[in-house]
Amino acid sequence: MTSDEERQLLTPLIPSVVGRRGDDTTWLTVAVAVASRVILDVPEPAQRVLAGGLLQAEQLCADAGPTLAATRRQAQAALELVPGAVAWIERLGVRGRINDKTFAKHCAPTMVQCAVEGVVASGGADRDRRLRTLLEAGIAACPPPDSAQAAVPSVSPSGWLISSSRSQSGER
Repeated sequence: MTSDEERQLLTPLIPSVVGRRGDDTTWLTVAVAVASRVILDVPEPAQRVLAGGLLQAEQLCADAGPTLAATRRQAQAALELVPGAVAWIERLGVRGRINDKTFAKHCAPTMVQCAVEGVVASGGADRDRRLRTLLEAGIAACPPPDSAQAAVPSVSPSGWLISSSRSQSGER
């Protein structure tokens, strides 16, 4: 959903996804990272969808214990930013518990899609930058490559090269 000109500027991010593999919590961490990044920058209907997903994610993180404590804190912090959206969901009275498989199959993809579409709908001259930031947040939330993949350089969210086989071995 980014412009053609800006799409070409995404190519430096390609090395940052090489070697990343999801694990059993990736679907949760990516959805929370993406939703929490833009929850204030999207229209109210999108905020409500994101808040609903974050409430479910927060509960799943709580159930997982300390493994997902940081992701839970991230979801809670984002929810604190949109008390109106949280109150709206609570007033609906339809919030039930879901399991991790249901979240991964339905909720997480909806959250990511809603975040992207919300950024697009909000418009603005910096739309492409905000979409790139959203993509970077999703990439950063994925587990980094294992040591066998360490020779592949990765790019930080700001676009700087942050590791390669030489830099990890101490060479310059």
